[in-house]
Amino acid sequence: MTLAVTGAGAAFAQTPPTEEVNTTGLAVTEDTVKVGILHSVTGTMAISETGSVQAEKLAIEQINAMGGVLGRKIEYTQEDGASDWPTFAEKAKKLLVEDKVAAVFGCWTSASRKAVLPVFEQYNGMLYYPTFYEGLEESPNVIYTGQEATQQILSGIDWVAKNKDAKSFYLLGSDYIWPRTSNKIARKHIEKLGLKVVGEDYYPLGHTQFNSVINKIKLKKPDVIYAIVVGGSNVAFYKQLKAAGIDMTKEDPVLLTISVTEDEIRGIGGENIEGAYAAMKYFESLPNENNQKFVADFKNMWGEDIVIGDVTQAAYLGPWLWKAAVEKAGSFDIDAVREASPGIELTTAPEGYVRIHENHHLWSKTRIGHAQADGQYKVVYETKELMEPDPFPEGYQ
Repeated sequence: MTLAVTGAGAAFAQTPPTEEVNTTGLAVTEDTVKVGILHSVTGTMAISETGSVQAEKLAIEQINAMGGVLGRKIEYTQEDGASDWPTFAEKAKKLLVEDKVAAVFGCWTSASRKAVLPVFEQYNGMLYYPTFYEGLEESPNVIYTGQEATQQILSGIDWVAKNKDAKSFYLLGSDYIWPRTSNKIARKHIEKLGLKVVGEDYYPLGHTQFNSVINKIKLKKPDVIYAIVVGGSNVAFYKQLKAAGIDMTKEDPVLLTISVTEDEIRGIGGENIEGAYAAMKYFESLPNENNQKFVADFKNMWGEDIVIGDVTQAAYLGPWLWKAAVEKAGSFDIDAVREASPGIELTTAPEGYVRIHENHHLWSKTRIGHAQADGQYKVVYETKELMEPDPFPEGYQ
């Protein structure tokens, strides 16, 4: 799939001398440029992050087939964060200091991003981060290709309150920064709407025993279970919900998640989550031509039975956004790429269209998907306009 990119110099085709496009000692030769891929391919987060690795490799292969970046083919060095935040920081430093990569595509959890952020800022690297997250951050060394809280949390709660007449919510999450901060924002928004939070619980990553909280939910009888469980814990949570007699197809209660993509459903089983709703910007089932081509290319590379979730698509955008910024800047230097990034747009992104904001987040739409038995989501709502990213929403900090 070829993504159309715009920005001055996006069509830069010739191969300028290395000394002109690499003044800071990055791993750039006359023929190649090296980047890093940093995700968990082992541990509890591998179920969520494997798709990001696949998407980034697909984008790199496609860019190379087009002639690369500034006439140079992309080579990648892959490191495993192993679902361990100190390991992420260690591997990030290796990629920047030893491998001297020109960009890194990586991380999934906010905990891993927070762990590597000081490394990228200290050594002036550029991270393309693909996951929807809680916001409250804006780094000159990160391009955030997923959604922040106002684009996902607030819109999703507004939708369920209006369309499902929801009055009460039970907040549930894995125990780390993203679910806790997201639920803090969710609680404030729920209360602003005059609605009620009747419970809130957190469990460690990898936790598999949810029967006690399911019993609490059944006693509290919320209109909505607002679930931000991540990684392998999702498999146990949704299977135990069904076993406890909570039939999400009856929507009593409604289950709304911001963490379960098609990647996780593959492990959960569509029959165990059918009827739930998810608030995200991308679903594999989007019918536009850009996405149909992307899905076909992805399955051609990784297998017909593969699935594609929100973060996977956002990860795919990373190499394309980086390529566009490098060619607009006419340089691989981090400072030049940073300066060139705002305003870069992908007019044929699988999700439709995105543009980099001055705050390094993307303008994008918000969509609500309804989980089907076949493991896919049916899109039942989307915002009419692109939502401007606002990582520091007034009244939610």
